[in-house]
Amino acid sequence: MSAGTVRTALVAAVAALATGALVAPAAAHSNAGGGDRHGATQRALEQAVRDGVPGAVAQSRDRSGSWSGTAGVGQLNTGKERKAQDRYRIGSITKTFVATVLLQLEAEGRLDLDDTVERWLPGAVRGNGHDGRHITLRQLLNHTSGIYSYTSDPGFQTKVFGEGFLQHRYDTWTPDQLVRLAMQHKPYFAPGAGWQYSNTNYILAGMVIKQATGRSYESEIERRILRPLQLRATSVPRTDPRVPAPASRAYSPLSTDPGAKVRDVTELNPTLAGAAGGMISDSKDLQTFFRALLKGGLLPPEQLNALTTTVPVDPQQPEYRYGLGLQSSRLSCGKEVWGHGGGIHGSQSEAFVTRDASHSLALNFNGDWAGDSGKVIEAEFCR
Repeated sequence: MSAGTVRTALVAAVAALATGALVAPAAAHSNAGGGDRHGATQRALEQAVRDGVPGAVAQSRDRSGSWSGTAGVGQLNTGKERKAQDRYRIGSITKTFVATVLLQLEAEGRLDLDDTVERWLPGAVRGNGHDGRHITLRQLLNHTSGIYSYTSDPGFQTKVFGEGFLQHRYDTWTPDQLVRLAMQHKPYFAPGAGWQYSNTNYILAGMVIKQATGRSYESEIERRILRPLQLRATSVPRTDPRVPAPASRAYSPLSTDPGAKVRDVTELNPTLAGAAGGMISDSKDLQTFFRALLKGGLLPPEQLNALTTTVPVDPQQPEYRYGLGLQSSRLSCGKEVWGHGGGIHGSQSEAFVTRDASHSLALNFNGDWAGDSGKVIEAEFCR
C-alpha cells in the first residue's frame, strides 16, 4: 500500500511494475480559480511526471468551487498534453459501483448481505478448500471471504500482465472462467478469519447481481447509477476494447525489467477485469458519484451505514480500513477520506471524498509503473 491508497489495482495483484523513469515532454496547467489553494496538488502532479508518469490529471471540488490540473502528456509520440476532461479506465473503482448495486438490492428486499454465496451461485465456489456455503455476500464485498484472487493465478498473469498481453489483449474472459481459475488454488484463510484483497470477490458479486435481477451487472449499474446521476462520461464497456474520446493513451512496460520498452496498452478487452475493474469514467463523474453516494443519494440510511462499516486491512497500518467496496484513509494531517483506488494496464486512478461530501478529488496517471498518487491525495486534502 502507498501513502494514500490500498493497492486495489488489478496490476498490483502481481509484482510491482518497473520504476525506471520515462523521459517525456512535460507540461503543467491548472485552471483559474482558487489562487494557490491547489498549488500543492498541482506540484504533486508535476512530481509524478518527473518520477516517470507520462501524464497526470486531477479535479477537485470544495465549498469554494472546482479546480482542475494537468501535467505531462497524453500521447508520447506526439507530445499531446493531457486534458482535464480525459476519460480513463478506473480499474477497481468499479467495485464501489458494484457494491452500491448489491446494497440497493438489499434495500429492496431482493437479497440479504448475510446470504451465502452458495444460495445465489450454487456450486460456483468449491474446490481446494473453498466453500461458498460458508461465505456471505458481505464477506465478498469487504474482502474477508478468503477467496483466492484469480489475478494471482500464474497462467493468467502470463497471458494478461506480461508480454503475453500483446497477443491476448482482445481475448474475452467469462466470469465463470475467472472464478474457475481461482478455485484451482487454496483460499487465503477461512471465511472471516482475515482480510485479503481479492478480485474474485467482485467477479462473484457481479454474478450475484445477474442471478438476483435477471440482468447483467453492467445493465444494473447503467440503470441504477449512471442514468439517474447523468454520468455521461462513465461507461461499463463489456467487450469493447476502446476508450471513448476525449482520452489520452495508456502506457505500460508490461515487465518488471527497468529497461523494458514502454508499450501503448490503451486497447484491451475489459472482461479481464469485469465487475472487479472494467469501467471507464472521468474525474468529474467520479466526484459526482462519490458525493452522491456519501450524501445518501443512492442508498437508504441502513445500507449507507453498512457501506461505511469498515474492517481493518493491516494491523501495521491502522489508518487504512475497508468497508463494502469503499476504503477509508486517515491522512497525515488527521483528515479522513473515503473512496477507492483502481489500476489496470496503463492507468492508475483514485477517487476520494470527505465523509460530509464537501470536498472531493479524482485523479489519473496514464502509466502504471511510476508516480505516487497518495502524494496528490495528501496535497489536496491536507492543505
